[in-house]
Amino acid sequence: MLKYVPNILTLIRFLLIPFIIILAINNNYIYAILLLTISGLTDILDGYIARKYELISDFGKLMDPLADKATQLATLATLTIKGILDFWIIAIIILKEFIMVAGASFLYGKELVVSSKWYGKLTTVLLYAAIVCTLFINYWNANLINHFGFELFSFDKYLYYLAVLSTLFSLIMYIKAFWLQGYLKKNNE
Repeated sequence: MLKYVPNILTLIRFLLIPFIIILAINNNYIYAILLLTISGLTDILDGYIARKYELISDFGKLMDPLADKATQLATLATLTIKGILDFWIIAIIILKEFIMVAGASFLYGKELVVSSKWYGKLTTVLLYAAIVCTLFINYWNANLINHFGFELFSFDKYLYYLAVLSTLFSLIMYIKAFWLQGYLKKNNE
């Protein structure tokens, strides 16, 4: 039974996405933050269990990062549609993900391996932190301004700037990893 736990946790993250979106659309920001937190914790837990008990599967290798990206992009798209987030932020992130998916598809079946690195994980953490801050700031500004008479400073935009820089840095580093493994050099000779 334990061997299925990491994959079940990954599937739970996919199932949480529509609820996070509905909550954000309806300005239920605290509950959206709660579900994002649960999603993040299941991500950490499934990775820990898979590594500790050597339960890493092909399904998990593919679906775990996909669950992260789907959660992030769906939430970012919701915030963009609501006019909370600037379009250029999600556009850069989508472009990077498109390039990564296209590159992975191109390299599928080749002997190259480029796994998740610290800079990719940093980007994920920065995006989640920015999203949570945005939800919290919007909760505060929508629900508590009447009691205290002021709005929170939108410091979340600086987290998005860092996340975008990290996204671009990650893309460059992954391309460099392909290059160093010799694939791009071999095709140019």
